[in-house]
Amino acid sequence: MREPNTLDYTVLTVLALIWASAFFNIKIATYSYEPITIAFLRIFFGMIPILFLCYFKKIKIEAFSKDWHWFASIGIINLIIPFFLIAYGVQKVQSNLAAILMASTPLTATVLAHFFTKNEKINFIKVIGVLIGFSGIVFLFSDKILINENNFLSALIIFFASTFYVIGGLLTLKVSNKSNENVTASILIWGSLVLFPITMYFGKPWEKLTLDIIFSLPTLSLIYLGLFSTGIAWMLRFYILKNNGLVFQAQVAYLIPIFGVILGFIFLNEMITSKVLVSLIAVIIGIYLVKKSNSKKILKQNL
Repeated sequence: MREPNTLDYTVLTVLALIWASAFFNIKIATYSYEPITIAFLRIFFGMIPILFLCYFKKIKIEAFSKDWHWFASIGIINLIIPFFLIAYGVQKVQSNLAAILMASTPLTATVLAHFFTKNEKINFIKVIGVLIGFSGIVFLFSDKILINENNFLSALIIFFASTFYVIGGLLTLKVSNKSNENVTASILIWGSLVLFPITMYFGKPWEKLTLDIIFSLPTLSLIYLGLFSTGIAWMLRFYILKNNGLVFQAQVAYLIPIFGVILGFIFLNEMITSKVLVSLIAVIIGIYLVKKSNSKKILKQNL
């Protein structure tokens, strides 16, 4: 690994923009597609660039090896469930709120890692970070202008989706001895295989498939979600991890909710209230404190 240079910071910023742009594109995709169809096509299109990457780098994909059950479990928990829940919730919630709610993932991960891992115990700084971050989420739910009785459950579902990302992340520890590209390709394959029959039975996408929909903005957003926000984004993540390590890559967590709020305003003219800004700041501070504690721990281990 090397010290980050201008190119590395540029790649990190681009990665944050691509991941943040997923939220307003999910919102647009829901105009024409069911949440289950969005989840499936996002996984399917996201699988394509990763498979090409593995092919050109001659990386063996072990989706159907003896560890297939781990890949299938991670695919269901880390892809299918959160992708569906986010798409379902965003139908009634602004995309910028979804970006902030999903930014709670590092905070949830800190709490769960304390109970389910040996080396990620919580400490005073992490406690403060988690409390500040989650207080921002609670404060966001008090914004009656944007979250009311009509979409409260939808907002809660989006927040709940972040928990599955964390659980899926914990499950990947079971295959941590394998390359990131192999693991990603394998879980995308299983996510597609599991979700395909479910989508065909419940989503019935062919019933709504007309030329107007095929050549529409929602379809373009859906393709973008798969190819860029899922596939290309993971490739950029691989690049950063290889060259700069996990601590540097983790900084993307600060940028995603910021860009998510800005992009929602630019492309969908979404409202930004004072409570949204306060919640955003609280979540970012919480993530910063948690990451700062983790960075100190890694530094001590390397000394």
